[in-house]
Amino acid sequence: MHARGFAASGVKDITDAAGVPKGSFYAYFPSKEAFAAAILEHYWSDIETRLIPILEEGGLAQERITRFFHALADEHEAGEFLLGCLIGNLSLELGGSSEPMRAELVRILGGWNEALTACVRSGQGDTGDVRADLDAAELASLLVEAWEGAALRGKVTRSRLPYDRFEAVTVPALLR
Repeated sequence: MHARGFAASGVKDITDAAGVPKGSFYAYFPSKEAFAAAILEHYWSDIETRLIPILEEGGLAQERITRFFHALADEHEAGEFLLGCLIGNLSLELGGSSEPMRAELVRILGGWNEALTACVRSGQGDTGDVRADLDAAELASLLVEAWEGAALRGKVTRSRLPYDRFEAVTVPALLR
């Protein structure tokens, strides 16, 4: 589903890839949308476990934020920029047409925003390396929105350049 998208991934494709009979799919998932939501939850849970701690480590907040997004970009590059961000991909494909998927995407984006907000807020207070004239949650939202644009463009161009511009230009422009 990450490689081909929701619409292009049939239940038979999914069960064939898993090596299970097609009929068993519905024993675990009431619908293909429920399966997509479970994949999305797993994708985000993995990011929370492996990468969100970067935002919580010591050091300047802006450096932690840059390291976090750099690590995400490294993962996209490891896949030769073919997959992009599953959160962004499914947001574009299903965010406007599937209420269960939209709700899951809102939940995940909210969690992402919370983690970034905490880091931005620490930079506004403790270390003073993040501008304090804008609300921390607003800055966090802007970072996520700009990142998703960079990830989309990186997928289309199959290039690291949009990610590099995000790190070198967007992050400092938003946070200083």
